[in-house]
Amino acid sequence: MSDFDPTAYLPDDLLERIRERAPIHDRENTFPQPDLDDLKAAGYLAILVPSQRGGAGLTLAQAAILQQRLAGAAPATALAINMHLVWTGVAKVFSDRGVPGLEFVQDGAVAGEVFAFGISEAGNDLVLFGSDTAAVPDGDGGYAFTGTKIFTSLAPVWTRLGLHGLDTTSADAPKLVFAFVERTDAVTTGDDWDTLGMRGTQSRTTRLDGAVADAAHVVRRIDPGPTPDPIVFGIFSVFEILLASVYTGIARRALELAVLSAGKRRSKKTGAAYSQDPDIRWRIADMALAYDALPPQIAALARDVDERADNGARWFSLLSGVKHRAITMAKRVVDEAMLVGGGGSYFSANELSRLYRDVLAGAFHPSDPESAHATAASFWLGPVAD
Repeated sequence: MSDFDPTAYLPDDLLERIRERAPIHDRENTFPQPDLDDLKAAGYLAILVPSQRGGAGLTLAQAAILQQRLAGAAPATALAINMHLVWTGVAKVFSDRGVPGLEFVQDGAVAGEVFAFGISEAGNDLVLFGSDTAAVPDGDGGYAFTGTKIFTSLAPVWTRLGLHGLDTTSADAPKLVFAFVERTDAVTTGDDWDTLGMRGTQSRTTRLDGAVADAAHVVRRIDPGPTPDPIVFGIFSVFEILLASVYTGIARRALELAVLSAGKRRSKKTGAAYSQDPDIRWRIADMALAYDALPPQIAALARDVDERADNGARWFSLLSGVKHRAITMAKRVVDEAMLVGGGGSYFSANELSRLYRDVLAGAFHPSDPESAHATAASFWLGPVAD
């Protein structure tokens, strides 16, 4: 990866355009359609698609670097695009391991389709291991899905929604069904995304009333509960790594802004720039020490996925752990950057003010702190006794 040039996929001028638009979409609570148009034109939606299918053929480790870079310009845009990249990343996990079934995702991404992530459900702490959405077989290998999905990023623009539901009626039920549905009259997108931060993601509630996935777009039928099935590993690994990347990118940008602020602000008492103040220097050094730990961790785990490393039962604690550390680190770094920036950081026009709100969203993505700690404890201590 030493010869990988991120600017070939996210040029500086493209990032600056995206950065300039970010406060507008945050203020107006709108989806960043121009960002999507520019990224689509740059081939960004297909960065994880193999070159032989028309994509850029990048690795997950390379995509993680790009997502850190994109998040530094516009966190909400990066987080929204993340959800599309999750599905193309899962398709890559499948193809790398010789598992068929998601070629249509790769071909669709090359053709400009936008894939959204419809897994989250209110109150469903089973997440990938269960669903409150009903999946009813149609007798021809397809399914009709009825239920409600929350936090559906890319809500105004997706062309296919990847989701799961529970089949309770087949002879081998219960089975969790993973499939893709198109946007039809059976799918209703709410207008309920009015949040503290990450406003540009437009992660609205999606209601399904018999939304049909035909047999060709039913990807997996598995038993509910923890399983090593490729669909669960693929989603969990790509989701956690790319999510950690977005929040690590936010932290990097906050650190950069703190450094700029320290260079510009001057002490009335001494006349020196705050960059010479020992307390400010210590604070920025502390931010850097926290930030510097995450990019290598993300790179190592992403490389393990790319190279099909055998981390066995430790995989899930490693993946949830890197997400948890990225979120807690990013929040800490942004908090410190606000202090370095002084009172000006408190004004809504300040970029740090937006980062301060955006970074708070990290706590609400799976794996949450409770789940991450429980997963780590289970690996090191074994399951809780009955």
